[in-house]
Amino acid sequence: MSAVEALYRDNDFRLLRTQEDPVANASWCFMHATRFPRDAGYRACFSTSLIKEVREFQKRVSDRLTLQSTNGDQRIAHVVLASDADVFNLGGDLELFCRLIKTRNREHLLAYARQCVEGVYGFHEQLNRNMHSIALVQGDALGGGFEAALSCHSIIAESGVGMGFPEVLFDLFPGMGAYSFLCQRVSPRFAEEMMLNGTIYSSDELHRMGVVDVLVPKGEGTQAVHDLIRRNQRISHARTAMNRVRQMRAPVNLAELMQITEIWVDTAMQLGDKSLRTMERLVRAQRKRPQEASAPQLEVVQSAMG
Repeated sequence: MSAVEALYRDNDFRLLRTQEDPVANASWCFMHATRFPRDAGYRACFSTSLIKEVREFQKRVSDRLTLQSTNGDQRIAHVVLASDADVFNLGGDLELFCRLIKTRNREHLLAYARQCVEGVYGFHEQLNRNMHSIALVQGDALGGGFEAALSCHSIIAESGVGMGFPEVLFDLFPGMGAYSFLCQRVSPRFAEEMMLNGTIYSSDELHRMGVVDVLVPKGEGTQAVHDLIRRNQRISHARTAMNRVRQMRAPVNLAELMQITEIWVDTAMQLGDKSLRTMERLVRAQRKRPQEASAPQLEVVQSAMG
């Protein structure tokens, strides 16, 4: 089976829905696939199963792009990260965090964190030098979900979406790339402020700050992605070169991300009962029925803190 055929054949993915657009040379990856039973307590976070499938998707795309390059196809390729749920992604698996911290299982927590780092770095740099990654954010992106969006070269968000880092509410910080990726978009001082103030910003605010690249009305995100892909195809060499220039000017490397996530793990292992109870309340809030979970996640965070 070729890499292209493998990407079409997504029935072996349980939590992802993938689409291949050969004409646009674009690969789409939708997290939280709709075929997953929504009433089974599914939480739209980065579970180990979801991370594993995202990494497999990235490998298939990378193999296909390598094959294209070998055959002389130097077109710019696009990878789109999106979601089938009402939210983009709620971040790390807090239930897993609580369990590993309580059992003092630093080894497994570090393994989880490293997998997350490899995933975000894949969208940022690792797939192919001719690749441009796009995050399509049509629902709230919190914690690691926001980090995943930030790891992409372009962020397209629909108006009214919430994005931010609630980790400070349980005395932790976002440790899977937030600081490194934010510093490519805002000043280090403001990046630190965003990571420590617990604020959930609207996509409209983040667009004014320069964090979100393209802001569109509700329901127009998918068309905005197609429009961006078409524009990039017309300036493919310039777009690819600018990706490389940005990485040279404000480089993000895998070793740096791994060192930061070690600090995150050590910090997490120090959390006490109060912080763990807050995590558990957030997990319960995330398990609300789908029709209730469509409320802004800022309200979910605030209710969990209550």
